[in-house]
Amino acid sequence: MEKLKPKFFTTIKDYSKEQFVKDVISGIIVAIIALPLSIALALASGVTPEKGIYTAIIAGFAVSFLGGSRVQIAGPTAAFATIVAGVVAKSGMEGLAVATIMAGILLIIMGLFRFGALIKFIPYTITTGFTAGIAVTLFIGQIKDFLGLTVISAEPLIETGDKFMAYMGALDTINLQALLVGVVCLAILIIWPRLGKISVVPASLVVVIVSVILVKGFHMSVNTIGDLYEISNDLPAFTMPKWSFHLIQSEFHDALTIAILAAIESLLSAVVADSMINGRHRSNMELIAQGVGNVASALFGGIPATGAIARTAANVKNGGRTPVAGMVHSVTLLLILVLLMPYAALIPMPAIAAILFGVAYNMCGWRKFVDLCKTAPKSDIAVLVTTFVLTVVFDLVVAIEVGMVLAAMLFMKRMSDVTSVEGWKYIEDDEDDPDSLTLRKVPDKVRVYEISGPMFFGAADKIVDITVDEQDKVLILRMRSVGAIDATALHSLEQLHNDCERKGIRLILSHTNEQPMRMMEKAGFDKRIGKEYFCAHIDDALAVAERIAAE
Repeated sequence: MEKLKPKFFTTIKDYSKEQFVKDVISGIIVAIIALPLSIALALASGVTPEKGIYTAIIAGFAVSFLGGSRVQIAGPTAAFATIVAGVVAKSGMEGLAVATIMAGILLIIMGLFRFGALIKFIPYTITTGFTAGIAVTLFIGQIKDFLGLTVISAEPLIETGDKFMAYMGALDTINLQALLVGVVCLAILIIWPRLGKISVVPASLVVVIVSVILVKGFHMSVNTIGDLYEISNDLPAFTMPKWSFHLIQSEFHDALTIAILAAIESLLSAVVADSMINGRHRSNMELIAQGVGNVASALFGGIPATGAIARTAANVKNGGRTPVAGMVHSVTLLLILVLLMPYAALIPMPAIAAILFGVAYNMCGWRKFVDLCKTAPKSDIAVLVTTFVLTVVFDLVVAIEVGMVLAAMLFMKRMSDVTSVEGWKYIEDDEDDPDSLTLRKVPDKVRVYEISGPMFFGAADKIVDITVDEQDKVLILRMRSVGAIDATALHSLEQLHNDCERKGIRLILSHTNEQPMRMMEKAGFDKRIGKEYFCAHIDDALAVAERIAAE
């Protein structure tokens, strides 16, 4: 069973000075990358810029210190932006804090009850679909600032569809200067990573610097962060939200959404990191750490956090190999908060929008999406597209719920399609290997059916296909290819047995595997049939049947 032990305490045993230097350098680089992203994601989430930094500091440190991955970097991510913005618009920061704390508690419970392994049962089509959907919602949410639109709305624009319609209706208010800044920033994000050695400087940091020079140097009429938000460089302060039963009840849905998304995103990030360092994370410890990180973030004025794949990958590429790198990243951001945060007021909003466009593009995985649509079975495509559309039109929980139900139903149909019940052909044949597919001589008044595939509720009706005549004395069910059986299929077997009893026909089961046998013993079905009529081999079953038929 997987240990509930943070990776920090495992890696620190044989820690070296050389690795410490690498971790410090990597942590500082990742902090520089995380700075503009944390600010941008905070603004996309409808909160003030410093709250994104608070999140990266508090949650980032907690996840690195307690986490189950050696190199995971946690902080605010694009996946939460739309969800958080909706909670803030509906319930304010108080509601967000309560939802985040509850989400953290749910994550801790998931880890303690070892639910980490269950995440692998979420199909790839669902994760691809909702990730692409989140990217689209993030992209649409930044159109306003990228184009410098003036949007007037009586109600806060929360739903993606409402935002899109409002922005399209305000296209006549485009600020060309804002658009120019946005286009320049977008061009930098595309070109900078291809410029060789100088590209070690994060493109998002270059975007921030160039955009500030453009707007201030040419006195452009473009909104900056300082024009729209108050900037604070205060240290994170402990604040306990005011709890109430009504608030808990109203925010539980949001808390569940945050917890599910944090679990999926953090474990996906940990898996990606494992492949990069040839390591293996502890999924349940990672969930507990994510829970503690989210609770701490909310108590110190932050927003929801999870493992950030891009920042984690940057950590690995720059030499980080232990949780110390993530902790250095948090400490570095703390110093930046105190010393440089007031200068964030100068960052133009189109630059923030361009950075988030880049984030949306990188997370959308459009190549994977298109490839799945070209190569996957139609059932998988249906799950993919449904999850994507529901994420954009409604929300993540609806998308995952419907996606999982649809995927499960389609999976059950596939399993039902491969499950078969076939009667033997009664002809003379040679005596070959007893376990071969060669047909055998069946005694008179004996009927043999072979069941192939799992017997579950989706395929239980196929047992009805088994027919016996009044003159038959024995029915043999050969079950060597049945690996599992559920209650519905067992009920169908019981009905078949009852029908056989009414007609005076003896039911014999051949080669019953371990799980079906346990199910039958637990239900007492083995005693109803008689244990002597459970045969280990088809030849044994035929011998018993021949004796009964001769009576």
